[in-house]
Amino acid sequence: MGTTHVVGAGLAGLSAAVSLSQRGERVVLHEAAKQAGGRCRSYFDPSLGLTIDNGNHLLLSGNTDSLDFLTVIGAPGDALTGPDEALFDFADLKTGERWALRPNAGRLPWWVLSQARRVPGTRARDYLAPLGILKAAAGKPDGAGGTIGEAMPCTGTLYERLWHPVLLAALNTDPRESDVGLAATILRETLGAGGRACRPLIAVNGLSTAFVDPAIRYLEGRGAEIRLGRRLRGLERTAGRVTRLDFSDEPVAVGTDDSVVLALPPWVAAEVMPGIATPQSYRSIVNAHFAVVPKHGSPLFLGVVNGLTEWLFAYPDRYSVTISGADRLLDVAREDLARQIWSEIAKLGNLAPELPSWQIVKEKRATFAATPEEAARRAKPETAYENLVLAGDWTATGLPSTIEGAIRSGRNAARALACGATRTRVAA
Repeated sequence: MGTTHVVGAGLAGLSAAVSLSQRGERVVLHEAAKQAGGRCRSYFDPSLGLTIDNGNHLLLSGNTDSLDFLTVIGAPGDALTGPDEALFDFADLKTGERWALRPNAGRLPWWVLSQARRVPGTRARDYLAPLGILKAAAGKPDGAGGTIGEAMPCTGTLYERLWHPVLLAALNTDPRESDVGLAATILRETLGAGGRACRPLIAVNGLSTAFVDPAIRYLEGRGAEIRLGRRLRGLERTAGRVTRLDFSDEPVAVGTDDSVVLALPPWVAAEVMPGIATPQSYRSIVNAHFAVVPKHGSPLFLGVVNGLTEWLFAYPDRYSVTISGADRLLDVAREDLARQIWSEIAKLGNLAPELPSWQIVKEKRATFAATPEEAARRAKPETAYENLVLAGDWTATGLPSTIEGAIRSGRNAARALACGATRTRVAA
């Protein structure tokens, strides 16, 4: 039996490695950093004196690849926490209004008929607007259906209070210019599937506790080898196959029965594999953390409109904020951002205005820009080399850059290797 070398131990690489190990393959997992997890990991921040996540991530109960992954790796039962039903709390900083969006469990969306369940100031027929997204995307590959702005009206109360914050959070790109196909996939798999598929879930004990540590334990239990602190510098290709991986410490020969999964960020993948299709434009995310224990009864997460804050998370030991599509904030002084964000949190929670211990994390290339042009540049897992496949949330998963997309990409890569091996045996 050959060995599969998985290069990159972010969630995409971990997902590929787990899928391969699950079917009995021998796996060696290589990672440039000194820890696994990539963008979705936890670390201790000395300025806060707390362990925080590299980014705040909200999953939904319709993210079946993510939930299946947690089941396979034996993640703790409390890895993800959320309400028992689809419930989304919102607040308007400008008007002071608060409301809760409560889709019903089934596919027939009767909840839009109830004023108590929908966005204040909206009518039931307003909720038909996203049908334009589904219609525009029907039967077309990502990048071919145009933008959300061309498919539905991007104005009005419902757009400003629901569709804009939700789609911006999912796509990390202004919805008006975002790819309609990516939005359609999100709608079909979550809200369009009924409330059972859009119950919010958060890793309150940390992303590493939920996703990374159990995955590493699973892989080690299956005999996988984990090699950290080794950066891939290049690879040798001969006669349609990858034959050597050149790491920073030493080269690794790739045998005739061996395979490779490249689960690297797109700009790194393009360096070691010139010519592969990768997105060329990216969008930023800003996360803010404040070392204040949230008030009892604070919603686990809160959507905020008409403010700099977009999503406020109330973890057991801190408040955390996520701001998507945040390119405009990259040059703003970190303390200025902290003060403005905290002033909004203090207003929302009736808290002391003095700035507590804080941390601002700016991710310049957090995700690829979810525009039609960039969606069309996403590579399939298969490559021109019979023993090399790609994984990563930037590959052609049909989803934007999300945890679900990353895990799905790893499964796609493992499946592509299996299909390639089957074709080779048949040809022989």
